[in-house]
Amino acid sequence: MPYISSPSEIRRALGQWFDAHKRDLPWRRTCDAYAIWLSEVILQQTRVVQGMDYYHRFLTAYPTLPDLAAADEQDVLHLWQGLGYYSRGRNLLRAARIVMERYTGSLPDDYDALRALPGIGDYTAAAVISFAYNKPYACVDGNVYRVLSRLGCMDIPIDTPEGKKLFRQEADALLDKTHPAHHNQAMMELGALVCTPKTPQCEQCPVSQWCAAYKLGMMEQLPVKQGKVAVKERVMNFFFVTQSVGGEVYTWIRRRPAGDVWQGLYDVPLVEPNEKADNLNWTQLSSELPAGGVISSPLYTCKHLLTHRKLIITFYRVELPPVTSGVPTQFNSNYLPIPMSELRQYPFPKPLNTFFDKYLL
Repeated sequence: MPYISSPSEIRRALGQWFDAHKRDLPWRRTCDAYAIWLSEVILQQTRVVQGMDYYHRFLTAYPTLPDLAAADEQDVLHLWQGLGYYSRGRNLLRAARIVMERYTGSLPDDYDALRALPGIGDYTAAAVISFAYNKPYACVDGNVYRVLSRLGCMDIPIDTPEGKKLFRQEADALLDKTHPAHHNQAMMELGALVCTPKTPQCEQCPVSQWCAAYKLGMMEQLPVKQGKVAVKERVMNFFFVTQSVGGEVYTWIRRRPAGDVWQGLYDVPLVEPNEKADNLNWTQLSSELPAGGVISSPLYTCKHLLTHRKLIITFYRVELPPVTSGVPTQFNSNYLPIPMSELRQYPFPKPLNTFFDKYLL
């Protein structure tokens, strides 16, 4: 027996509310599968206000899927700077290239084919196929989990296999299969604007009369999650090394390796303490950086939160003795000397860009 009662009444009331209150968002004005897919990838971990600028920038740089598929990864990541979760940008490019090879440049209108592309999960596949092709697949994102859990007063954890299966069934049962795109967007909009995580605006909710949690006063207790993954700390010390060579200033950068945070982006010389060291390992530093350099006191310290990591980051500056001619000093084969004038041409993680903005402008 479904948890949510009166589905037809809920669909009707929800649709009328959405028509009257929906936000005017650019990706709602198109049926172009590429533009819709791009918006969904950008918004996976990003607020709408921030994501809108990136959406327009990407469509300006890569107006069609073939344009994106032909792009260089470094250029895509550079455009992605500031959005975080850079695997989204890499998967976007990988998926575009696969679509060019397998589907002649058009995103398939088949759910399983979409789901098989890199970076496209259940929600994104359902969103693209319902919004672009109006096929009857229910979208279940964080907003929809919240709406469903409250409508049916469902206390099964949403982050368990059992919970995900149940919520998928409830979403499918409630879906307006004649107008799936309209219904899916209405559900998400209700969660974003009215059925919010804290202090939901139940008095303004178009479906509160059918909401079991509202009747029981349990809105803010739902949805339920099983538990959060432990967050570990990681200490990172970055050294911005500069040297004047014949009057031109150089600095050293490298592309970060695969399998680590920010893979594919660039950073500057990094020294991390060993597991037992609380402070900077100066012995290790002397082996990583060239002799003769003048190391500053800490210039800037920040904390940067990732999904399962809290990064404690400190920046230093190292000035090497200038040379009147020749090439920059070689001290570590992993790092490439580049003119300072070219620094902004490379994609860096947000903490490094923040440091550059504070101390290099």
